[in-house]
Amino acid sequence: MQTTTATLMTRHIPNGPARAFLCVLLAFGVLTSFNLYAQEPAPAEGAAVEEAHSESMIDRFIEGGWVMYPITACSIALVWLTVDLWMRTAIKKAAPPAQVAQVQDLFRAGDYVGAYQFCKGSPSAFTSTTRVGLSFLGDGHEATEAALFSELNKVNASIQTRINYLSVIGVCTPMIGLTGTVTGMMRAFSTLKTSGAGDPAKLSGAIGEVLIATASGLFIAVPAFMFFYFLRNRLQVSMSDLQEIVLALFRKMPYAHLKDAHVGEEEFYAAIPNWVAGEVQTVSAA
Repeated sequence: MQTTTATLMTRHIPNGPARAFLCVLLAFGVLTSFNLYAQEPAPAEGAAVEEAHSESMIDRFIEGGWVMYPITACSIALVWLTVDLWMRTAIKKAAPPAQVAQVQDLFRAGDYVGAYQFCKGSPSAFTSTTRVGLSFLGDGHEATEAALFSELNKVNASIQTRINYLSVIGVCTPMIGLTGTVTGMMRAFSTLKTSGAGDPAKLSGAIGEVLIATASGLFIAVPAFMFFYFLRNRLQVSMSDLQEIVLALFRKMPYAHLKDAHVGEEEFYAAIPNWVAGEVQTVSAA
């Protein structure tokens, strides 16, 4: 009953809708920021030309060519990963204070089975690491600490893998923009070959594709690298704090009284070899 009550007390409102809302807002900002370079230069005073107008974001998107589609996909992935990893690398997300306080109370009371059940029902990086450590209590101090560090490395590797995707985006988007630059230059030279310099509209369209593709790729790559290094450092700080919290729980663990104890629910698959078991049965029958 105590474990169930604690689980209900520490249950929080899912942050999925809030995370999706933040992603939509950031994606909107990324897309609308393309208008920073969407303004055409104003005509000279007194010039007899049409009234200057600014092209819309859609016009610039179409003018950028086919490379704008993969660049847009990369920008959406950048926004999603940034918001998701910002939440995952927070120490309050990795080790919620309410969960830490509840586990500490159970440890003080010596209720290690209750602590294991609580950790199993309240998933987080902190409870996952603590649950693994509790399952190794019967094997002694060294085995428990090895299990704790192994689980911490596993949690760190899982989040670090997601952070590395930001580096992939930062490397790939300039290459995608460069591909658009090459195809745009090919169009420009093809226009010069067929129409010469007498058709500036077609030539400017090809050159516009070159500039927009290059600028779009760099526009996504620069923040991708910035967030990559920032979130990587943020993860290191969070994992260091998480390690201190977990190790503090097991620092004064009475391993002598827990020898060969089986706290968790994991099934063991080791047994006496069948040939040894057969000899024992033969001796017993004799």
